[in-house]
Amino acid sequence: MDLLGVAQQLGDREHERLLEVRELVQDKIRKQSISYWNREEFPKDLVELLAQHGLAGMQLEECSHLLRGLIHAEIARADISLSSVVGIHNELVVGMIHELGSQEQQDQWLPKLMAFEAFGAFALTEPEHGSDIAGGVQCTARSDGDEYVISGAKRWIGMGTMSDFALIWAKDEGTGDLGAYLVESDRPGYSATKIEHKIGLRIMQNADITFDQVRIPVVNKLPGASSFASANGLLMQSRAWVGWQAVGAMMATLDICQAYALERQQFGQPIASFQLIQQPLAQIAGNLSLCLSMMGDIARKQERGDLQMVDAAMAKSTATRLARESAALGRAMMGGNGVVSDFEMAKVFCDVEILHTYEGTYEINSLIVGRALTGISAFV
Repeated sequence: MDLLGVAQQLGDREHERLLEVRELVQDKIRKQSISYWNREEFPKDLVELLAQHGLAGMQLEECSHLLRGLIHAEIARADISLSSVVGIHNELVVGMIHELGSQEQQDQWLPKLMAFEAFGAFALTEPEHGSDIAGGVQCTARSDGDEYVISGAKRWIGMGTMSDFALIWAKDEGTGDLGAYLVESDRPGYSATKIEHKIGLRIMQNADITFDQVRIPVVNKLPGASSFASANGLLMQSRAWVGWQAVGAMMATLDICQAYALERQQFGQPIASFQLIQQPLAQIAGNLSLCLSMMGDIARKQERGDLQMVDAAMAKSTATRLARESAALGRAMMGGNGVVSDFEMAKVFCDVEILHTYEGTYEINSLIVGRALTGISAFV
């Protein structure tokens, strides 16, 4: 449901592209993803299908930011885990190599990445540093002739167990400067272990990665990543992307609950006929419409090139908060069936919890907005 007609702002060609993606993910992804989610298994066949339709190279596709955002929402509408795979791949891996990498790195990796023939991992957070990672990076890079020696650990790294390389952020032991390095996963001393038993984004293979004096050539350093400001630019865009994920989650919630309310019979009539069902449905639709409108504004800022971190932080925190509220309403509306993944709402409910936390927690993003409003930093 798009009561405010945000998608109608697309031109005819882009609108056709959006409908093509919607049909693909609803017909070939939505139901098929449930069993993978239950097993915490990566769906290689579904990812290959997405690649065949150009979704592995979406970051470099010539299209509007609005179309790109709406496509991210449509993928999340079908499965939030897969939307995280596609989003991190595009926003953080492809985007980072394209914007901050050398020409050699781009030539070597972008063609493979844009076909899902290779996977990368964006590795910033660490076992002891998440929200405070800006000043807390402990992973190090030591210069040794024509090589760097990488030591340390990273945690919660998406696609970490199956990536061909990790883009890691580490401090130069000599200068103390933060930089980014491309570390291939087959190098001696590189070890990745899957984080098991997550309640959400179960398709996404998150990992603990350790670097035990891993040697890489100096050409593996990304020349455009010379400070945390480089990471911040990527994080700003990725937070906007998570706002679109939240929109997709609310679309899914409304789809699932609307259909369920019309089909489910209690007291001799569809539960959709009860006021206690219609009110939360209307609330979910309102949350969705509000966030669609907000994210449309974010896309216009991206087009103009004037998106600021405070904009992305407000969009991410607000959209994920309302997606979380909507998922809770939807899960309750479905009663006992709302806790069974086969009915889909339980899956959305769990996945939304991760959206609320990753790419900057709700609280951290709220403090970014609060700092902009007051001029006072309240992080510590």
